[in-house]
Amino acid sequence: MSWRITLLMCATLSSAKADLRAPLSASERTNGAQTLTAVAALEKRIQIMTAPVIDAEGLTLSTASWVGSEGYFLTKASDTPKLEACKVLISPSVTVAIREIHRSAAHDLVLAQAVGVSGLPTLTFESKARPTRYGQWLAAPVKGGKAVRIGVISAQRRKIPGGGAAMGVRMDEKTNSKGVRIAGIAEDSPAAAAGLLEDDVLLSLDGHTLNSYQSVHDLVRDRQPGEQIEIIYRRSGKVAKVQIRLASRSKILQNWEGEDFANGGISIRTDNFAQVIQHDLPLSAQDMGSPLFDLEGHLLGINIARVDRITTFALPVETFWPTFLPYLEADRHPPKAAKAN
Repeated sequence: MSWRITLLMCATLSSAKADLRAPLSASERTNGAQTLTAVAALEKRIQIMTAPVIDAEGLTLSTASWVGSEGYFLTKASDTPKLEACKVLISPSVTVAIREIHRSAAHDLVLAQAVGVSGLPTLTFESKARPTRYGQWLAAPVKGGKAVRIGVISAQRRKIPGGGAAMGVRMDEKTNSKGVRIAGIAEDSPAAAAGLLEDDVLLSLDGHTLNSYQSVHDLVRDRQPGEQIEIIYRRSGKVAKVQIRLASRSKILQNWEGEDFANGGISIRTDNFAQVIQHDLPLSAQDMGSPLFDLEGHLLGINIARVDRITTFALPVETFWPTFLPYLEADRHPPKAAKAN
C-alpha cells in the first residue's frame, strides 16, 4: 500500500508544478519589456540632458545636468574641487573646457558652464514643488546619458544631519611636540588615497602645527567633506607634503575595513543636507549630479549622494534652484558698461 501512496504523491506534486508553469507565456515570465514600456517615452528625452565631467586622465568624476542651453550645468561640488581643471565630455570624441560660476557648500552643488557650446536640451524647472510619496516610481539617466535606470522612493523626505569631515586615520593619543603618529588608516579613505601610511608622523595641517590627536580633530571637525587640506608629514626621517580631500565622517566609519557594500563606491560627502528624497535607483558615485524624474517626466531633484548599495539621496528642486537661478541669470545677462561722458 505504501508504494501506491508514494507514487500518488509524486504524481500530484509533478502535476502541481506543471500547472504552475503551464499558464505563463514567455512574455509573462519575463516582464522586463512590459515594465520598461512605461518609461520608453521618457528614456530618450532624459538621456540627452546630461554629460560626464572628466578629469585630466579621462576618468569620470560626476555628471553634469544641463540647466541652460548655452552650456550651463549643475554638478556635485565635493566630487569636483578643481572643476576648471576638468572637462565635459559632450560626445565620445569631443571635450570642452569648464568655467565655474558659483559653488554652494550648503547644497554640495556647483554651477558652471561648458565653454563654447550652445543649443543644448535643458531641464525644465517648474514654478511649484511637486509632491512625492513613499514607493513612487522614479527614473534617472546614468553614465552621462548612456542609459536610464528606474527605482522607487524608499523613505520619507527628511533632513540629513552633518556628522563632520574626516581623513580616515587613527592617531596615537600621546602628546608629542614633534608631531602626531598615524596608528591606522581606513581602507578607501582620503588618507589612503593620498598615500599616507601607518607610522607616518603628521607635522602640520594647512600651516597649523600638530602636537596631539586632539589638535588634528579640532582642525578637521568644522570643515566640509570635499574640502582640500595640505598635510606635511614625516616618513623614515624624510619630510613631504600632500593634498587630502576630506570625506564625510559617516562614510569613513561605515567603511573602515574596506567593506564597500555599495558596489560602485560611496560619495565622498553623504550627509549635512537640509532635505533629501531617498530612493533605491542603482546609481554609481559618478552619477551624482544627474537629474531625478517621476515617470511623467517631471523634474523632482538632483542626485547628490550615493550612500550605500540601496540608498541614494537627491536634493529636491525647491531646496537649491532658487539659490542658483539668480547666478545663472546674472552670468547670462551681465550688466552693461556705463557710457563714457
